[in-house]
Amino acid sequence: MDIPKIDLPRIVVIGCGFAGLNFCKKINSQQYQVVLLDKNNYHTFQPLMYQVASSGLEADSIVYPIRKVFTGKKHFHFRMTEVQYIDPSIKTVHTSIGDLPYDYLVMATGAANNFFGMDNMEKHAFPMKSLVEALDLRSIILQNFEQALNTESVKERESLMNFVIVGAGATGVELAGALAELKKYILPKDYPDLDIRKMQIHVIEATDKVLGNMSENAAQKSEKFLKKMGVNVWLNTRVADYDGEIVTTDKENLHTRTLIWTAGVKGNVVNGLDASAVQRNRVEVNEQYEVKGHQAIFALGDVARMRLENYPEGHPMLASVAGQQGTHLAKNLNRLAKGQNMLPFKYKDKGTMATIGRNLAVVDMGKIKFAGLFAWFAWMFVHLMLLVDFRSRLVVFVNWAWSYLRYDKGTRLIVRRVERKKPAKKKVLQVAALEEE
Repeated sequence: MDIPKIDLPRIVVIGCGFAGLNFCKKINSQQYQVVLLDKNNYHTFQPLMYQVASSGLEADSIVYPIRKVFTGKKHFHFRMTEVQYIDPSIKTVHTSIGDLPYDYLVMATGAANNFFGMDNMEKHAFPMKSLVEALDLRSIILQNFEQALNTESVKERESLMNFVIVGAGATGVELAGALAELKKYILPKDYPDLDIRKMQIHVIEATDKVLGNMSENAAQKSEKFLKKMGVNVWLNTRVADYDGEIVTTDKENLHTRTLIWTAGVKGNVVNGLDASAVQRNRVEVNEQYEVKGHQAIFALGDVARMRLENYPEGHPMLASVAGQQGTHLAKNLNRLAKGQNMLPFKYKDKGTMATIGRNLAVVDMGKIKFAGLFAWFAWMFVHLMLLVDFRSRLVVFVNWAWSYLRYDKGTRLIVRRVERKKPAKKKVLQVAALEEE
């Protein structure tokens, strides 16, 4: 890999999520050469990805070019590549475009989908962990209604108009609310030939409440808001299988052509670390983010598991945690360059929030907990301010204002057709039928 060699220690950063982005912003590039690696050339604001999937925002509203973020930053280099593995013994990162030696390595690789070993689920479900997956989901949702118009089978039409979301965390709840708003305000106008009232939205959660990481007040309010919007909430319900047409649960089977998976994520661990450094699909780190058993290697954000007394299983996999860790590690390495000791990380919980729909949101801020219209305004303000630049904030605000005033979502586009994988059970039945003949 063609990176100039200079008389500064080289920090290689893998991943430009919230942790990697904040780290690269705050690191003193007068003291270090910084090389950022990512498979995409943009940073994605993941908390609003569900709005891309539900036609509320266009993709370019929540992404920002990496090179533009760091324009003018000295001794900074970005390369778009996929990391294959690392070799700590020779301090080298092996990528699809070549090898890169490092003095310090920062893994900020985020999280990947976790299907808990359910092969059929991984094959047929639609996850929403990347921008491409969100765009695919948008296309599938719209393709469903186009296809429902042309089918003569009532059963198939209902299956196309049923949506099952597995997981009632913030992403699942927010997406369910967005689909419910599509059903109420948008789809009846777009598809007057369809009886949109037959569209069903199901949220399946294995635990006894929605928004499990929030307060009891937020959980109860959110469940109430969802049911008021016509969403079916299945608590204490476990999904066993999905063949592309039927969702098998321990309570009732549901017919749907679209199962959306938001139930599990796991750390996106880079190959090459000692097995002892990886526990529960996350990398074990100390309070300075140093990876267990490895020198000069750090891990941040969703991929890191920093076990503390108040976080025995590691910090929650949230954007706020990743952002704070990226900033803190950069300050620590800046201190190290000055001969000072690194300081332990202390997470400052500034609160958690989720929006369910128009004028409906929940907010937990320490002892302060509120819901409804004011919470909805607070949610919008915070998310606008967290976007990378003014242009993105302006574009998102204008889209939200237009949708609010006109009851409209303007990005209902099938930009590329997504092909479904055929249900496995149908193939088996066809083979069995041939053998009987």
